Amino acid sequence: MFRHDLARTGSTGLTTTSPQGKLKWEFSTGAPIHSSPTVVDGTVYIGSRDWTLYALDAETGAKRWEFKAESWVESSPAVTNGVVYFGSNDGRLYALDANTGERLWDYKTRYPIKSSPAVADGIVYFGSDDYYVYALDAVTGTKLWEFETNSHVTSSPVVANGIVYIGSMDGFIYGLHAQNGRFRLRVRPYQPVISSPSVTDGVVYFNSAGYLYAIDGNARNWPGEHDLRGWWLQLWAFRLAPQPPPISGFLWRLALGFQSPSSPVVADGTVYTAADTRLYRLDIDKIDFQKLAEIRNPWERYQYLTTELGWVFSAGGKIRSSPALGSNTIYVASEDGRLYAVDTATGRKIWDFTTGGELTSSPTLVGGTIYVGSHDGKVYAIE
Repeated sequence: MFRHDLARTGSTGLTTTSPQGKLKWEFSTGAPIHSSPTVVDGTVYIGSRDWTLYALDAETGAKRWEFKAESWVESSPAVTNGVVYFGSNDGRLYALDANTGERLWDYKTRYPIKSSPAVADGIVYFGSDDYYVYALDAVTGTKLWEFETNSHVTSSPVVANGIVYIGSMDGFIYGLHAQNGRFRLRVRPYQPVISSPSVTDGVVYFNSAGYLYAIDGNARNWPGEHDLRGWWLQLWAFRLAPQPPPISGFLWRLALGFQSPSSPVVADGTVYTAADTRLYRLDIDKIDFQKLAEIRNPWERYQYLTTELGWVFSAGGKIRSSPALGSNTIYVASEDGRLYAVDTATGRKIWDFTTGGELTSSPTLVGGTIYVGSHDGKVYAIE
């Protein structure tokens, strides 16, 4: 599924063969591609703005089947137990037979579904532009629960330890009970959360407006926390109340740039994340937040991030795509139309591959081949 697994880690694990940047095949759809490919059992599943979900042979690129929705397909598909789940801008969440493309069921919401579904324990989770997070029975499509936020939900859900984590454009990230949708936690970065979170060891990482955030995924809000906090801060300022406690769940945030719709990759104590045109490697355990807070000069801060915490790689355009991590290489796509392979140890470019349009689709690495869609309307397989 999108970002590889339920925790959305973006880490594909060890591979015996690494792509070398050579074209294996390409397949042309009728419109730009924002959806990210999912590869299961030798088949590539990917959506296009030509209103179609495609199933392609992973080895040759030959079309196995296609399914026509009623609007753009920007959501990235999830495939499990022989079923493909994906959303469309027609407001429907579709379930198709993975072998034939036959429609099994669909569920209608009021507005487009750009969120990529997650499937866990027989339940499909996704967000919609109608402000809701939904949970459906994976077999029948019956609604099990819904949760209302205060804006569009384009972020893709993470399911970990019985909790669903998902961002909303209302400026919150939410933690909900996976079985019943009951509210547990919300943390406010004060800017829309478009990217999908990633969870490792109970810590939830996500990007918003140029910041990388870390929150405690097991925390819970105290009653009325966000409604009362503003008043409490005012009373504290006038010395009429004690200092309020820290925001529940908040661990830290790190300023990296201005825009960061990309989702982070987390593996072995290291975060790979993008902001603006740059891809960062950050060794989490090395972060000295007190020292970081004392650095006011932007250039000195940049030097600290890139020399003491890891490295930075600059692409030729903005990075909206989320990176994919292989054994010793991280792959990231850019709006300059290039897919970059970057050495995880040094941050140096190994190779790049140029397509005919912007890249906002996130690359998928399987068996020594990397798959990605482009705004030139083509799906590329690169080996």
